[in-house]
Amino acid sequence: MQDVFHETAKALERGEACVLATVIQTDGSTPQKPGAKLLVRADGSGVGTLGGGCVEGDIWFAAKTLLRSGGPTEVREYELTEEIAARDGLICGGTMYFLLDPIHEPGDFLGQVQKVEQAYQGGAPVGIATLVRTPEGSELLVGTKLFIQEDGSTQGTLGVEALDQDAAIKFRELIPYGKCEYITTKGGFEIFVETYTTPPTLVIMGGGHISKALAALAQPLGYQFHIVDDRQEFANAERFPDAASTVVADYDVGLKDIAMNANTAVVVATRGHKYDDMAAEAAVRSPAGYVGILGSKRKNLMIYEELFRKGIPEERIRAIKAPVGLDLGGRTPEEIALSIMAEVVAVRLGGSGVSLQMDDRLFNIASEKGKAVSTGS
Repeated sequence: MQDVFHETAKALERGEACVLATVIQTDGSTPQKPGAKLLVRADGSGVGTLGGGCVEGDIWFAAKTLLRSGGPTEVREYELTEEIAARDGLICGGTMYFLLDPIHEPGDFLGQVQKVEQAYQGGAPVGIATLVRTPEGSELLVGTKLFIQEDGSTQGTLGVEALDQDAAIKFRELIPYGKCEYITTKGGFEIFVETYTTPPTLVIMGGGHISKALAALAQPLGYQFHIVDDRQEFANAERFPDAASTVVADYDVGLKDIAMNANTAVVVATRGHKYDDMAAEAAVRSPAGYVGILGSKRKNLMIYEELFRKGIPEERIRAIKAPVGLDLGGRTPEEIALSIMAEVVAVRLGGSGVSLQMDDRLFNIASEKGKAVSTGS
Protein backbone atom coordinates (compact mmCIF):
# COMPACT_ATOMS: atom_id res chain seq x y z
CA MET A 1 0.00 0.00 0.00
CA GLN A 2 3.01 2.30 0.25
CA ASP A 3 2.70 3.30 -3.40
CA VAL A 4 -1.02 4.07 -2.95
CA PHE A 5 -0.30 6.49 -0.10
CA HIS A 6 2.61 8.04 -1.98
CA GLU A 7 0.42 8.78 -4.99
CA THR A 8 -2.43 9.97 -2.74
CA ALA A 9 -0.08 12.50 -1.13
CA LYS A 10 1.07 13.72 -4.55
CA ALA A 11 -2.53 14.18 -5.73
CA LEU A 12 -3.51 16.09 -2.59
CA GLU A 13 -0.41 18.28 -2.81
CA ARG A 14 -1.58 19.25 -6.30
CA GLY A 15 -5.01 20.04 -4.91
CA GLU A 16 -6.67 17.22 -6.87
CA ALA A 17 -9.70 15.37 -5.56
CA CYS A 18 -9.42 11.58 -5.39
CA VAL A 19 -11.09 8.52 -3.92
CA LEU A 20 -9.43 5.90 -1.72
CA ALA A 21 -11.24 2.58 -2.02
CA THR A 22 -10.38 -0.01 0.64
CA VAL A 23 -11.36 -3.61 1.25
CA ILE A 24 -12.60 -3.46 4.84
CA GLN A 25 -14.13 -6.91 5.35
CA THR A 26 -14.35 -10.24 3.54
CA ASP A 27 -16.24 -13.47 3.98
CA GLY A 28 -15.26 -16.68 2.26
CA SER A 29 -12.75 -16.99 -0.56
CA THR A 30 -11.93 -13.61 -2.09
CA PRO A 31 -9.17 -12.29 -4.39
CA GLN A 32 -8.07 -9.64 -1.87
CA LYS A 33 -8.16 -9.34 1.90
CA PRO A 34 -8.89 -6.39 4.23
CA GLY A 35 -6.51 -3.50 3.82
CA ALA A 36 -6.13 -3.74 0.04
CA LYS A 37 -6.46 -0.30 -1.55
CA LEU A 38 -7.14 1.39 -4.85
CA LEU A 39 -6.59 5.10 -5.45
CA VAL A 40 -8.78 6.62 -8.16
CA ARG A 41 -7.64 10.07 -9.31
CA ALA A 42 -9.76 12.83 -10.78
CA ASP A 43 -8.51 12.02 -14.30
CA GLY A 44 -9.71 8.43 -13.94
CA SER A 45 -6.27 6.89 -13.50
CA GLY A 46 -5.48 4.75 -10.49
CA VAL A 47 -2.90 3.00 -8.34
CA GLY A 48 -3.29 -0.25 -6.41
CA THR A 49 -5.78 -3.09 -6.74
CA LEU A 50 -8.84 -4.54 -5.04
CA GLY A 51 -8.47 -7.89 -6.73
CA GLY A 52 -9.29 -7.16 -10.36
CA GLY A 53 -12.29 -8.26 -12.36
CA CYS A 54 -15.70 -6.69 -12.72
CA VAL A 55 -16.00 -5.94 -9.00
CA GLU A 56 -12.95 -3.69 -9.16
CA GLY A 57 -14.39 -2.18 -12.33
CA ASP A 58 -17.65 -1.40 -10.51
CA ILE A 59 -15.77 0.19 -7.61
CA TRP A 60 -13.71 2.23 -10.07
CA PHE A 61 -16.91 3.49 -11.75
CA ALA A 62 -18.51 4.27 -8.37
CA ALA A 63 -15.39 6.20 -7.32
CA LYS A 64 -15.50 8.34 -10.47
CA THR A 65 -19.20 8.97 -9.87
CA LEU A 66 -18.43 10.16 -6.33
CA LEU A 67 -15.78 12.51 -7.68
CA ARG A 68 -18.24 14.04 -10.12
CA SER A 69 -21.11 14.33 -7.63
CA GLY A 70 -19.10 15.40 -4.59
CA GLY A 71 -20.89 12.70 -2.62
CA PRO A 72 -19.98 11.39 0.85
CA THR A 73 -18.20 8.24 1.94
CA GLU A 74 -19.91 4.98 0.96
CA VAL A 75 -19.70 1.34 2.06
CA ARG A 76 -20.50 -1.20 -0.65
CA GLU A 77 -21.03 -4.95 -0.50
CA TYR A 78 -20.33 -7.37 -3.36
CA GLU A 79 -21.11 -11.05 -3.39
CA LEU A 80 -18.75 -12.95 -5.67
CA THR A 81 -21.25 -15.37 -7.18
CA GLU A 82 -20.23 -18.35 -9.31
CA GLU A 83 -21.29 -16.36 -12.38
CA ILE A 84 -19.04 -13.41 -11.51
CA ALA A 85 -16.15 -15.71 -10.63
CA ALA A 86 -16.46 -17.62 -13.91
CA ARG A 87 -16.68 -14.42 -15.96
CA ASP A 88 -13.59 -12.92 -14.33
CA GLY A 89 -11.58 -16.12 -14.15
CA LEU A 90 -11.63 -16.09 -10.34
CA ILE A 91 -11.56 -19.27 -8.31
CA CYS A 92 -13.40 -17.77 -5.40
CA GLY A 93 -16.88 -17.22 -4.05
CA GLY A 94 -17.19 -14.95 -1.06
CA THR A 95 -18.40 -11.51 -0.10
CA MET A 96 -16.33 -8.33 -0.10
CA TYR A 97 -17.08 -5.02 1.62
CA PHE A 98 -15.52 -1.81 0.34
CA LEU A 99 -15.07 1.64 1.83
CA LEU A 100 -15.15 4.37 -0.83
CA ASP A 101 -13.61 7.45 0.72
CA PRO A 102 -13.77 10.60 -1.44
CA ILE A 103 -11.23 13.30 -0.60
CA HIS A 104 -12.52 16.51 -2.13
CA GLU A 105 -10.24 18.85 -0.13
CA PRO A 106 -6.76 17.98 1.26
CA GLY A 107 -7.50 19.40 4.73
CA ASP A 108 -5.97 17.42 7.59
CA PHE A 109 -5.87 14.26 5.50
CA LEU A 110 -2.80 15.34 3.54
CA GLY A 111 -0.76 15.61 6.74
CA GLN A 112 -2.03 12.23 7.89
CA VAL A 113 -1.13 10.57 4.60
CA GLN A 114 2.34 12.08 4.83
CA LYS A 115 2.75 10.60 8.32
CA VAL A 116 1.72 7.20 6.96
CA GLU A 117 4.46 7.59 4.34
CA GLN A 118 6.93 8.48 7.10
CA ALA A 119 5.90 5.38 9.05
CA TYR A 120 6.65 3.22 6.02
CA GLN A 121 10.07 4.89 5.80
CA GLY A 122 11.01 4.13 9.40
CA GLY A 123 9.18 6.91 11.25
CA ALA A 124 6.77 6.50 14.16
CA PRO A 125 3.89 4.08 13.52
CA VAL A 126 0.42 5.56 13.08
CA GLY A 127 -3.17 4.41 12.72
CA ILE A 128 -6.41 5.53 11.07
CA ALA A 129 -9.81 4.46 12.41
CA THR A 130 -12.87 5.00 10.21
CA LEU A 131 -16.51 4.75 11.25
CA VAL A 132 -18.11 2.47 8.63
CA ARG A 133 -21.54 1.59 10.07
CA THR A 134 -23.80 3.09 12.71
CA PRO A 135 -26.85 1.68 14.51
CA GLU A 136 -30.28 2.91 13.46
CA GLY A 137 -31.06 6.34 14.85
CA SER A 138 -27.43 7.43 15.25
CA GLU A 139 -26.51 10.88 13.97
CA LEU A 140 -22.82 10.01 13.53
CA LEU A 141 -21.54 10.08 9.96
CA VAL A 142 -20.05 7.11 8.14
CA GLY A 143 -16.53 8.02 7.01
CA THR A 144 -15.65 9.99 10.14
CA LYS A 145 -11.99 9.39 11.02
CA LEU A 146 -9.69 9.29 14.02
CA PHE A 147 -5.93 9.57 13.39
CA ILE A 148 -3.82 7.90 16.10
CA GLN A 149 -0.10 8.34 16.77
CA GLU A 150 2.33 6.12 18.66
CA ASP A 151 2.54 8.51 21.61
CA GLY A 152 -1.22 8.27 22.12
CA SER A 153 -2.06 11.67 20.66
CA THR A 154 -4.98 11.81 18.24
CA GLN A 155 -6.47 14.04 15.59
CA GLY A 156 -10.19 14.14 14.90
CA THR A 157 -12.84 11.99 16.55
CA LEU A 158 -15.25 9.21 15.64
CA GLY A 159 -17.94 11.26 17.34
CA VAL A 160 -18.08 9.60 20.77
CA GLU A 161 -15.24 9.32 23.29
CA ALA A 162 -15.96 5.64 23.90
CA LEU A 163 -15.49 4.88 20.19
CA ASP A 164 -12.20 6.77 20.17
CA GLN A 165 -11.05 4.69 23.14
CA ASP A 166 -12.07 1.42 21.44
CA ALA A 167 -10.10 2.43 18.35
CA ALA A 168 -7.03 3.41 20.40
CA ILE A 169 -7.04 0.06 22.22
CA LYS A 170 -7.28 -1.84 18.93
CA PHE A 171 -4.49 0.34 17.50
CA ARG A 172 -2.16 -0.87 20.27
CA GLU A 173 -2.99 -4.50 19.48
CA LEU A 174 -2.45 -4.18 15.72
CA ILE A 175 0.51 -1.82 15.48
CA PRO A 176 3.42 -4.28 15.96
CA TYR A 177 2.92 -5.76 12.49
CA GLY A 178 0.98 -2.92 10.84
CA LYS A 179 -2.26 -4.91 10.58
CA CYS A 180 -5.88 -3.86 10.12
CA GLU A 181 -9.13 -5.11 11.63
CA TYR A 182 -12.88 -4.59 11.39
CA ILE A 183 -14.46 -4.28 14.84
CA THR A 184 -18.03 -4.05 16.11
CA THR A 185 -18.52 -2.25 19.41
CA LYS A 186 -21.00 -3.11 22.15
CA GLY A 187 -23.13 -0.19 21.04
CA GLY A 188 -23.47 -1.57 17.51
CA PHE A 189 -21.03 0.80 15.82
CA GLU A 190 -18.61 -0.72 13.29
CA ILE A 191 -15.10 0.63 12.85
CA PHE A 192 -12.25 -0.22 10.50
CA VAL A 193 -8.84 0.27 12.13
CA GLU A 194 -5.70 0.41 9.98
CA THR A 195 -2.16 0.64 11.33
CA TYR A 196 1.06 1.48 9.53
CA THR A 197 4.62 0.80 10.59
CA THR A 198 8.02 0.21 9.04
CA PRO A 199 8.31 -2.43 6.32
CA PRO A 200 9.16 -5.88 7.70
CA THR A 201 12.84 -6.29 8.41
CA LEU A 202 14.95 -9.45 8.47
CA VAL A 203 18.26 -9.53 10.34
CA ILE A 204 20.41 -12.53 9.44
CA MET A 205 23.15 -13.29 11.94
CA GLY A 206 25.74 -15.19 9.96
CA GLY A 207 26.69 -14.82 6.32
CA GLY A 208 26.95 -18.44 5.14
CA HIS A 209 25.17 -20.44 2.43
CA ILE A 210 21.75 -20.51 4.08
CA SER A 211 22.00 -16.77 4.75
CA LYS A 212 22.67 -16.19 1.04
CA ALA A 213 19.56 -18.18 0.19
CA LEU A 214 17.52 -16.30 2.82
CA ALA A 215 18.63 -12.97 1.39
CA ALA A 216 17.48 -14.02 -2.08
CA LEU A 217 13.97 -14.68 -0.73
CA ALA A 218 13.68 -11.73 1.63
CA GLN A 219 13.69 -8.89 -0.88
CA PRO A 220 10.92 -10.16 -3.23
CA LEU A 221 8.78 -10.79 -0.14
CA GLY A 222 9.08 -7.12 0.80
CA TYR A 223 11.63 -7.48 3.62
CA GLN A 224 14.54 -5.14 4.13
CA PHE A 225 17.41 -7.29 5.32
CA HIS A 226 20.65 -6.80 7.23
CA ILE A 227 23.63 -9.13 7.55
CA VAL A 228 25.69 -9.46 10.73
CA ASP A 229 28.90 -11.50 10.75
CA ASP A 230 32.21 -11.12 12.53
CA ARG A 231 34.11 -11.85 9.30
CA GLN A 232 34.57 -9.18 6.63
CA GLU A 233 34.54 -11.75 3.83
CA PHE A 234 31.04 -12.91 4.85
CA ALA A 235 29.46 -9.52 5.55
CA ASN A 236 30.06 -7.17 2.65
CA ALA A 237 28.12 -5.43 -0.10
CA GLU A 238 29.65 -7.59 -2.82
CA ARG A 239 28.35 -10.80 -1.23
CA PHE A 240 24.98 -9.22 -0.30
CA PRO A 241 24.42 -6.40 -2.81
CA ASP A 242 20.75 -5.88 -1.87
CA ALA A 243 21.28 -5.72 1.89
CA ALA A 244 20.17 -2.57 3.73
CA SER A 245 23.44 -2.93 5.66
CA THR A 246 26.24 -5.40 6.28
CA VAL A 247 27.67 -5.26 9.78
CA VAL A 248 31.07 -6.68 10.62
CA ALA A 249 31.08 -7.10 14.40
CA ASP A 250 31.01 -9.68 17.15
CA TYR A 251 27.56 -11.21 17.50
CA ASP A 252 26.97 -9.86 21.00
CA VAL A 253 27.17 -6.25 19.74
CA GLY A 254 26.32 -6.53 16.03
CA LEU A 255 22.64 -5.59 16.44
CA LYS A 256 23.25 -2.29 18.21
CA ASP A 257 23.32 -0.13 15.10
CA ILE A 258 20.30 -1.75 13.38
CA ALA A 259 16.88 -0.16 13.91
CA MET A 260 14.57 -2.90 15.16
CA ASN A 261 11.00 -3.24 16.39
CA ALA A 262 8.25 -5.86 16.66
CA ASN A 263 8.11 -6.01 12.86
CA THR A 264 11.71 -7.30 12.80
CA ALA A 265 12.66 -10.96 12.43
CA VAL A 266 16.08 -12.21 13.51
CA VAL A 267 17.44 -15.51 12.22
CA VAL A 268 20.52 -16.89 13.96
CA ALA A 269 22.61 -18.90 11.50
CA THR A 270 26.23 -18.56 12.58
CA ARG A 271 29.07 -21.01 12.03
CA GLY A 272 29.19 -22.62 15.46
CA HIS A 273 27.58 -23.19 18.86
CA LYS A 274 29.71 -20.58 20.66
CA TYR A 275 28.64 -17.91 18.19
CA ASP A 276 25.02 -19.06 18.21
CA ASP A 277 24.98 -18.56 21.98
CA MET A 278 26.12 -14.95 21.65
CA ALA A 279 23.83 -14.21 18.72
CA ALA A 280 20.77 -15.81 20.37
CA GLU A 281 21.22 -13.78 23.56
CA ALA A 282 21.59 -10.54 21.60
CA ALA A 283 18.51 -11.40 19.52
CA VAL A 284 16.20 -12.15 22.47
CA ARG A 285 17.34 -9.00 24.27
CA SER A 286 16.34 -6.97 21.19
CA PRO A 287 12.77 -5.76 20.46
CA ALA A 288 12.48 -8.14 17.47
CA GLY A 289 9.06 -9.78 17.24
CA TYR A 290 10.49 -13.01 15.79
CA VAL A 291 13.66 -14.85 16.76
CA GLY A 292 14.62 -18.12 15.08
CA ILE A 293 17.72 -20.27 15.57
CA LEU A 294 19.08 -22.70 13.02
CA GLY A 295 20.34 -26.08 14.16
CA SER A 296 19.41 -29.33 15.85
CA LYS A 297 17.07 -29.67 18.82
CA ARG A 298 20.00 -30.83 20.95
CA LYS A 299 22.01 -27.70 20.14
CA ASN A 300 19.02 -25.46 20.74
CA LEU A 301 18.31 -27.08 24.12
CA MET A 302 21.83 -26.11 25.16
CA ILE A 303 21.21 -22.54 23.96
CA TYR A 304 17.94 -22.43 25.92
CA GLU A 305 19.76 -23.55 29.08
CA GLU A 306 22.29 -20.78 28.63
CA LEU A 307 19.56 -18.19 28.09
CA PHE A 308 17.84 -19.29 31.31
CA ARG A 309 21.17 -18.98 33.15
CA LYS A 310 21.51 -15.44 31.77
CA GLY A 311 18.14 -14.51 33.29
CA ILE A 312 16.14 -14.18 30.06
CA PRO A 313 12.39 -14.34 30.91
CA GLU A 314 10.74 -17.69 30.22
CA GLU A 315 8.05 -16.08 28.05
CA ARG A 316 10.70 -14.66 25.74
CA ILE A 317 12.52 -17.99 25.48
CA ARG A 318 9.28 -19.87 24.75
CA ALA A 319 8.63 -17.52 21.82
CA ILE A 320 11.89 -18.50 20.08
CA LYS A 321 11.45 -20.60 16.92
CA ALA A 322 14.05 -23.30 17.36
CA PRO A 323 14.81 -25.22 15.30
CA VAL A 324 13.74 -22.45 12.94
CA GLY A 325 11.40 -23.00 10.00
CA LEU A 326 8.43 -25.10 8.91
CA ASP A 327 8.81 -28.82 8.24
CA LEU A 328 9.15 -28.96 4.46
CA GLY A 329 11.64 -31.81 4.46
CA GLY A 330 14.23 -29.55 2.85
CA ARG A 331 17.94 -30.35 2.69
CA THR A 332 19.60 -27.77 0.43
CA PRO A 333 20.32 -24.20 1.61
CA GLU A 334 17.56 -22.95 -0.70
CA GLU A 335 15.00 -25.43 0.63
CA ILE A 336 15.92 -24.65 4.24
CA ALA A 337 15.71 -20.91 3.52
CA LEU A 338 12.23 -21.41 2.04
CA SER A 339 11.06 -23.18 5.21
CA ILE A 340 12.46 -20.35 7.35
CA MET A 341 10.89 -17.52 5.33
CA ALA A 342 7.58 -19.40 5.23
CA GLU A 343 7.55 -19.42 9.04
CA VAL A 344 8.65 -15.77 9.29
CA VAL A 345 5.80 -14.69 7.00
CA ALA A 346 3.26 -16.91 8.79
CA VAL A 347 4.14 -15.39 12.17
CA ARG A 348 3.91 -11.84 10.85
CA LEU A 349 0.61 -12.36 9.04
CA GLY A 350 -0.97 -14.62 11.65
CA GLY A 351 -1.05 -17.77 9.52
CA SER A 352 -1.03 -21.27 10.97
CA GLY A 353 1.50 -22.76 8.57
CA VAL A 354 -0.70 -25.82 7.99
CA SER A 355 -1.80 -27.12 4.60
CA LEU A 356 -4.76 -25.40 2.94
CA GLN A 357 -5.90 -28.69 1.40
CA MET A 358 -9.67 -29.34 1.35
CA ASP A 359 -10.94 -31.37 4.26
CA ASP A 360 -12.81 -34.67 3.80
CA ARG A 361 -16.23 -33.03 4.14
CA LEU A 362 -15.70 -30.71 1.17
CA PHE A 363 -14.03 -33.45 -0.84
CA ASN A 364 -17.00 -35.75 -0.30
CA ILE A 365 -19.44 -33.02 -1.38
CA ALA A 366 -17.49 -32.54 -4.62
CA SER A 367 -17.31 -36.29 -5.12
CA GLU A 368 -21.04 -36.80 -4.64
CA LYS A 369 -22.01 -33.93 -6.95
CA GLY A 370 -19.54 -34.96 -9.63
CA LYS A 371 -20.57 -38.60 -9.60
CA ALA A 372 -24.25 -37.65 -9.69
CA VAL A 373 -23.71 -35.57 -12.83
CA SER A 374 -21.63 -38.26 -14.54
CA THR A 375 -24.31 -40.93 -13.94
CA GLY A 376 -27.15 -38.60 -14.90
CA SER A 377 -28.92 -38.98 -11.57
